[in-house]
Amino acid sequence: MIRLLAVLAAFAAALTAQPPELGQGWLAEFNLAARQLTSLAEATPAEKFGWRPAEGVRSIGEVYMHIALGNYWLLERAGVTLGAGAPKLTPDLERQVTEKPEVIRWLKESIKAVKTNYPKADLEKKVQFFGQETTSGGVFLRILVHNHEHMGQSVAYARMNGIAPPWSKKGGE
Repeated sequence: MIRLLAVLAAFAAALTAQPPELGQGWLAEFNLAARQLTSLAEATPAEKFGWRPAEGVRSIGEVYMHIALGNYWLLERAGVTLGAGAPKLTPDLERQVTEKPEVIRWLKESIKAVKTNYPKADLEKKVQFFGQETTSGGVFLRILVHNHEHMGQSVAYARMNGIAPPWSKKGGE
């Protein structure tokens, strides 16, 4: 009986330790993913940003740049006009920006662009995406999925380098 009570107490504690954003809608889920991505990038030592698991595979820094560039590219596909201050996206940018502070700046600014534009977006607006008609909301969903896809990759890379995601530590998310 005592063992059962201990298991139930641990389960209850785990439930209350979950991030409040879970299940609270698109923007809340994006905010959670953004916070986790940013905290993992910041927890990764600068000298590891060039590490890659194999030749021809993105490095740690390239994964974060890929996420950032993907955020901007997908915003444009969703019909968002980024304006005159938007970064100029080029095919080699993912490999050109390599220093940790600069990579994190790109990541944070792309996240801010998504957070700023999502609430203003007409999610039912018809747009073309990879040759198909969809909605702006469908492309925003792709942004969230893309961020999570590469967060999984980033977690694997971090663990391979002995780095625990900050939210997985005791008291984390």
